[in-house]
Amino acid sequence: MTDAGCRSVKERTFEIEEKYLSPYAKKSAETAGRAREEIPCSFRTDFQRDRDRIIYSNSFKRLKNKTQVFFAPEGDHYITRLTHTLDVAQISRAIARALSLNEDLAEAIALGHDLGHTPFGHVGERVLDKLCPFGFEHNVQSLRVVDVIEKDGRGLNLTAEVRDGILQHKSTGHPATLEGAAVSLADRIAYINHDIEDAIRAGILKDEDLPKDAVAVLGHATRERINTVITDIYVHSAGTDGVRMSEEVEKAMFELRSFMFKNIYALTNKSMQERAERMLTAMYEYFLQYPERLPEQYLRLAESAPKEQIVCDYLSGMTDRYAIGVFEGLFIPETFSLGGVTV
Repeated sequence: MTDAGCRSVKERTFEIEEKYLSPYAKKSAETAGRAREEIPCSFRTDFQRDRDRIIYSNSFKRLKNKTQVFFAPEGDHYITRLTHTLDVAQISRAIARALSLNEDLAEAIALGHDLGHTPFGHVGERVLDKLCPFGFEHNVQSLRVVDVIEKDGRGLNLTAEVRDGILQHKSTGHPATLEGAAVSLADRIAYINHDIEDAIRAGILKDEDLPKDAVAVLGHATRERINTVITDIYVHSAGTDGVRMSEEVEKAMFELRSFMFKNIYALTNKSMQERAERMLTAMYEYFLQYPERLPEQYLRLAESAPKEQIVCDYLSGMTDRYAIGVFEGLFIPETFSLGGVTV
């Protein structure tokens, strides 16, 4: 395809968005752009390009071995950060499609929203928040990943809209676009429902244990609950300048979320807390004392940031099993053979 032909593909995307997307959607042609100017792609929009950059990043690849709820799970079907991220992307696109928003922007935000998450789930996040003098929040770290850590310190140079959606995706955030608001809701829809599946799979929860009032509103099966919420968002948001649920569905979602925090997250976190805290604390203190033993990539970052931040960058980027392996390599003596006896 010639350059002119490629450009016509992108121009056609711009025309379709202008014709069919909601007036409240963020059109690809209206992006605020990137911090560093680049030669535009000849056929992809900037949001499509951001999505591709995130998918091919090292941080995205590592999500497959990071805990969602359960500590380094052995089973093949437990939710990981990667499968959670794909769930969020799928739900975000469904919401964006229903509301005539920009699906490419919503997908890019969703794929990048958890890149900065720690090993050992939210337990790891709380431990690093306690250890690091600058504090630690996974959404802030996700933005640091795409701005600074990826590409050997050059970052991915994403658009302002994707960066905002990543930073503001938590329930306490205030996304600047409706696509970012869709991702924020999709994140909660995904983790509440699929964490229920994991808890049932692990044998620590039964269907009948779920709060009956919430189930009566949302549905008994995961697919029913997700469909209920997406439909409700469409009914109460189509043609408006917001992405919202009805009061009834929002209350049911909050009840289900509260139930999970009280009965599942607290239980699993207690069993993980001591081990995760011991490992992360020991490694944090070790690399603060011996920063020269950090990988080369992080030594280069140390030229522009305090060593406490760089150590947190390294630890938060670890997968569960990699963290366990580094801890064992640093603090657990290797066995050796002495006169035929293993010592």
